[in-house]
Amino acid sequence: MWILLATIFAFLLYIVWKYWTLIIGAGYDPTPMKVVRKMLKMAEIGENDIVYDLGCGDGRIVLTAAREFGTRAVGIEADPLRFLIAYFKTLFSNQRDKVTIKLGNFMKMPIGDATCVTLFLFSRANDILIPKFEMELTPGTIIVSYVWKIRGWKPVKMDAIEEIYVYIIP
Repeated sequence: MWILLATIFAFLLYIVWKYWTLIIGAGYDPTPMKVVRKMLKMAEIGENDIVYDLGCGDGRIVLTAAREFGTRAVGIEADPLRFLIAYFKTLFSNQRDKVTIKLGNFMKMPIGDATCVTLFLFSRANDILIPKFEMELTPGTIIVSYVWKIRGWKPVKMDAIEEIYVYIIP
């Protein structure tokens, strides 16, 4: 009986951990590496760029941006465990001088120095971010969204198969 209760408790704890971030924008579903590279290639980033990944999860986008494209990158993650995973992956990588991982709600953190912002958030979160983007980002800043379009905005590039949408702040 105790084993069954412990199993049920562990399962419920796992479900809460995996999906509690739905409240602030998206559950945890890592972006496939093939898509990460395609997103960054479509953004045409380079060593003079600063990439922000909102809801960075395990840090794969910011680490790839730094390692393969030479950019500086900032990941923002609200989940403490995922933050620690991204933080330690960065700490033990050779990219720690180019990558910063921040713990917190990206809605409350400044992103104005970004030249590129990557997203894999739900449509509702993208909608909520529009005023923040318009207020904080400079014209020419690139936004790359995976799966979810930004309603009311027209992508300048898109990959319909991979569901990647690239926007530019006017």
